[in-house]
Amino acid sequence: MYQGAVAALIPFFIAEHAYSYAAASGIVLAASLLSSVAQPLFGALTDRWAMPWLLPVSTLAGGAGVALVGVGGVGGSYPLTLAVIALSGVGVAAYHPESARIARLASRGSHSAMGWFSLGGNLGFATAPLLVSAVVATGGLRASPLLVVPALAGAALCVAAVRSLRTSAAADGSAAAYRPDGADDWRAFLLMSGAVVCRSVVFVGLSTFVSLYARERVGGPAFVGTAALFTLYAGGAFGTVAGGRLAHRFGRVAVVRWSYALTVPAVAGVVLVPGPPLFVCVALTSAGLYVPFSLHVTLGQDYLPRRVGTASGVTLGLTVSVGGLASPLIGAAADATSLQLALTPLIALPAAGWLLVRKLYEPGQGVR
Repeated sequence: MYQGAVAALIPFFIAEHAYSYAAASGIVLAASLLSSVAQPLFGALTDRWAMPWLLPVSTLAGGAGVALVGVGGVGGSYPLTLAVIALSGVGVAAYHPESARIARLASRGSHSAMGWFSLGGNLGFATAPLLVSAVVATGGLRASPLLVVPALAGAALCVAAVRSLRTSAAADGSAAAYRPDGADDWRAFLLMSGAVVCRSVVFVGLSTFVSLYARERVGGPAFVGTAALFTLYAGGAFGTVAGGRLAHRFGRVAVVRWSYALTVPAVAGVVLVPGPPLFVCVALTSAGLYVPFSLHVTLGQDYLPRRVGTASGVTLGLTVSVGGLASPLIGAAADATSLQLALTPLIALPAAGWLLVRKLYEPGQGVR
């Protein structure tokens, strides 16, 4: 929810503080930069030590950063806004590796189960624009402290999940005893990580600007932009679950390859198709980007079976973090030319990802 909230806040920053495209995308960069750097570090730490306490703490940090954007002097200060958004990014970075490690233990390595786990995050993404609009559109950015409520609920659920896993492990020992085996294949993992970066740039780039772009191409009130962003996120509910089911039938690598290939014309439609059909293209893009979402995670864990935390931090974290590093470039290009021209290079990135995943293989270990 808080990853999606950062992008959903962008139109309100522009409206209330008159930020340029580049300045607004710098806020996404603040959330992404520390998260991208810190996520593999947290992953390496969880490979050495189990840290389930990170789950509630990181959830609270992610929510507190977003909730503070309109508080007191923060709301009128661009550096302070960057700082609190960066705090949220660190919370995201701390959460992903440990949560994916625990999810793998609880599911005994099932990539279908990881799809349901990822669905939770994607539903948070989808509801974030609605939550932000409901709160900020009525009370302005000064109402942002209300956005901490989901973090309080999430932290309580994290505590309950960890306790449940401990009870299960004490009962039969199977969850705690589950550990993947085999040698690490860094070449395959790095190839897949490159594809994840391509996917991330497309997703975060569209997340940052699709609400503004939809209003340009379709017209209408602010709700048009919120609907476009909601469509981009909501497609994850279908795509993530479909990815697990398709992987059972066709294999993970085959599904990932087809997803990248089909995302190319979908993104082209978002950039080039005018009027209401743009929403159809956004939905297709969302499905194409989300089908491989959980499959990236389980493939990464199988390519690096001795470093599950590191693999989770990179694959699950980079999908929502590293793309933010490119957002200021897109924003600067939009300021200098047009938003449509700035988004056009995103069409080529799924094709680049497809070229990378063509060289991957289906690991035998951990397939369910």
